[in-house]
Parts: sequence; C-alpha cells; structure tokens
Amino acid sequence: MELKWLEDFLSLARTGSFSRAAVERHVTQPAFGRRIRALEGWLGVPLIDRSTYPTALTPEGQLFRETAQETVRLLYEGRAALRARTRPAARAVSVAALHTLALTVFPGWYREIEARTGPLGSRLLPGDFHACVQALAEGSHDLLLTYHHPGVPIPLDPAAFPHRVIGRDRLVPVHRPGPAQADLPGLGYPADSFLGRVVAQSAEPMPAAHINENAMAEALKFMALAGHGLAWLPESLVTRELAEGSLVAAGPGAALEIRLYRNAARRHPALDAVWQAAHALADAGG
Repeated sequence: MELKWLEDFLSLARTGSFSRAAVERHVTQPAFGRRIRALEGWLGVPLIDRSTYPTALTPEGQLFRETAQETVRLLYEGRAALRARTRPAARAVSVAALHTLALTVFPGWYREIEARTGPLGSRLLPGDFHACVQALAEGSHDLLLTYHHPGVPIPLDPAAFPHRVIGRDRLVPVHRPGPAQADLPGLGYPADSFLGRVVAQSAEPMPAAHINENAMAEALKFMALAGHGLAWLPESLVTRELAEGSLVAAGPGAALEIRLYRNAARRHPALDAVWQAAHALADAGG
C-alpha cells in the first residue's frame, strides 16, 4: 500500500472525474487509473462505481473515504513533527531533479550557488518528470530542476510554484558514426514521458528498435554508443562524445530551457538563500 494511492482516491472522490483528478495529481490518466485499481486490489473491494458520471463512490468507497482522510492527515502530521525536531539544526534544501539534470547540471550549478550562500546541505531526488513534479507539488521537496519545452506544458500553478530559467540545453538526435540517418532504427522514450513528447513534436515518426521504458536518457546514450540506432539526447549529456566523435549529431535538435521551480508554501532560511542566489546567478548570466 502506498500513501499516494490514498491521495489519488481522495482526489477522485473530491473531483468526481478521473481526468481532473489525474491532472491534479500530476500523472497521466492511465497511470492514475492503475493506481486506483491497485488500491482497490489491496483492499479487496471496489471503491469506484465506474458506470456513472460524474464518477461516484461505492458504499465501500464512502466508508473508506473517512479512513483515508484520517490516515493521510495523521501521516503528514507525524512527518511534520519529526522534521520539526531536526529542522533548527539543518541548513539544507531538498531538490527533485530530472535524472539527466541531476548528473549534468546540478553539481556545478549548486557549487556556484554555495559560492554565494556559503556551505549548504542538499537532498537530491533524481527521478522522471512526473515523479519530480509530484515531489514539488506534494511538498516533500523545496525545489524542482527540470527541462521545459513550449510544446509540453508543466502542470503547476505559477502563483504557487514560481520558476526561474537558469540555463539552456538542446535535445539532439545522435548516433554512432556510420550509416546515414535514414538507415538507422530509432531508440525512444515512452510516449507519455516528457522527453518522449518533445521528440514526438520535433522528429519525423520512425520505427523504434528499442523503447527505454523508464525514460532515462542515460540508458539510451549507451544504446546509441553501442550502435543500436539513433537517440534524441540532451546535448549536455553527450558533450564529450560529440567532441570526441564517438557520437555524431544528425540534426540541430530542439531547444530546451532549464528551469528551477520553487514551492512557495515552503519557507525556511536555506531555501530563501538558495532562491535569491539562483536569481542573482541567472541575472549575472551564470
């Protein structure tokens, strides 16, 4: 049983709509539906009457709603109490970052932040787009480091989650030197992933020889290096390989912004210091 299943169920009970609840929970509708099914499977009873619209709870769902609300409340209160015991001694920020950015951008960027703030602790969650957005939205992390592309909106309220552009990158098609691009099979991301959606808008459809189900660009990089086909990868991830010639670019690619989002509801001195330093660094062109 997972806490997010209870939160999903409560969102669905409140909105009466799988699609609206999925947007509220920052996941795709199929993934949201699977999580509701998983909760029902764990409980052993149906919670949702799927024959009605708006979606209604079954009698069992009505009974369980109060239990879910109380469980979620107690868990968050317990977490807050435990964090409060250690927060006065901690000068640290928590950051959810896309896998690639956690490897290529965060270490150098955070070193420059600390040059302005002094030494700070950090807690880094490398993850996929949906997990990172959810970590920020649910309040478990202070900051989100993510790519942004105009064709893939980020479902965050700008008033509650302000952002700053801290850098730029490109998603470029690359392959091992050899056959022309037209002769290469594709190496792809899941269609509903962030990078998968960017590629779908930027490239001609091509048969996929391999789909990396966890949406990690790093895995596709090594598939491309081994000669399995053409992969669209963040340029920052393959800078050395392009310079050495072990990979070659097959086109100009798609421009990406690197954005830092903040959860405005979370306030503590270390977070405020990092946010101010991020603004100053971006203004200075760092």
